[in-house]
Amino acid sequence: MMTDPIADMLTRIRNANSIRQPKVTMPSSRTRVDIAEVLKSEGFITAYEVIEGKPSSTLSIQLKYGTEGERVIRTIDRVSKPGRRVYSGVENLRPILRGQGIQIVSTPKGVVSDRQAREMKVGGEILATVF
Repeated sequence: MMTDPIADMLTRIRNANSIRQPKVTMPSSRTRVDIAEVLKSEGFITAYEVIEGKPSSTLSIQLKYGTEGERVIRTIDRVSKPGRRVYSGVENLRPILRGQGIQIVSTPKGVVSDRQAREMKVGGEILATVF
């Protein structure tokens, strides 16, 4: 039984990225798809798709690399965990690495990046940091 599916997703991405795999697959859920959408919109992955299946769907993520094979995702870490939730108001959402990284935030308006959360003027639970 998996107790933290978001940490599992981030670990799968981290492991595939470390050995330069072109894509990674995992069981799909609404939260995982929302996180993949944020990573795609911020330019950290190339694409993602949900492959329907029985008994469950699969999420396939195309990882992104530079022209010479350098990794676009250098670090991807879980911040809020099941045993210790981390929340932040909009005034405490600061840019990561002077804007080169992002925080993935679960807000009342959905899962968004810290940039979008500042634009919408909402805070929430910080799920992960990516840079």
